[in-house]
Amino acid sequence: MSKIPLTLTGAEKLRAELHRLKTVDRPNVVAAIAEARSHGDLSENAEYDAAKERQGFIEGRIQEVEGKLSNAQIIDPKALDADGRVVFGATVDLEDQESGDAVTYQIVGEDEADIKAGKLSFASPMARALIGKFAGDIAQVQAPGGLREFEILDVRYE
Repeated sequence: MSKIPLTLTGAEKLRAELHRLKTVDRPNVVAAIAEARSHGDLSENAEYDAAKERQGFIEGRIQEVEGKLSNAQIIDPKALDADGRVVFGATVDLEDQESGDAVTYQIVGEDEADIKAGKLSFASPMARALIGKFAGDIAQVQAPGGLREFEILDVRYE
């Protein structure tokens, strides 16, 4: 499996999720299974079936998060020296050339992406159009509504 890029913050969030899954969610589902078992006949026990399904989900998610962390290439944006170029982890201030709207995005890993929080997956069309460019450059992005142009106002590594 290839390396999965993650920012320092994204890796910390995955570690916190893994800790919660192992120390809170897993014991809770084990207790729920024991409780449901005590009710008798398991063949018609909806609580037992639901608890077993939840246990399967939790165990699957633990394996998924452990896999991502073991294959993670953790990048600290503060330690980057990209000479003002847009790279993974960079925070980019943009201006939409058509509307004049200003937006700010940080380019992050796929698991960290949250457009409402200004976190853009490095695999998205917008991020791919930005990577490698400098402040003052125009990035052309193929959007569902057609080609859009954004001017890169500033590139920061924070």
